[in-house]
Amino acid sequence: MQVAFVLAASVAILMVAYTMAISSRDLIRLLISLELMFGAVFLALIPLFSIRSLLDESFILAVITIFTSSSELLVLIGTIVKLDRIKKDITTTSIVAGGELP
Repeated sequence: MQVAFVLAASVAILMVAYTMAISSRDLIRLLISLELMFGAVFLALIPLFSIRSLLDESFILAVITIFTSSSELLVLIGTIVKLDRIKKDITTTSIVAGGELP
């Protein structure tokens, strides 16, 4: 029963993060929503560690998620810094299709 509560909380956090990412108007809010998404994924991994037969797979998934989250964070922070230097603005409206700057 507790596993269901953890997974339900994970899904709720993930839905809030998706909504926030879709409606974000600047890169800082997008960064926060992406971190919420990874937090939801980490929360969903917790029940896997309670099953002995899935312990090795859970550890591998946790390591992959940690490295993915770290690299995503570094790329987005680098993008925010570069966009701020070029445009002096971090709103997503200044980014057009393909990531090109107008």
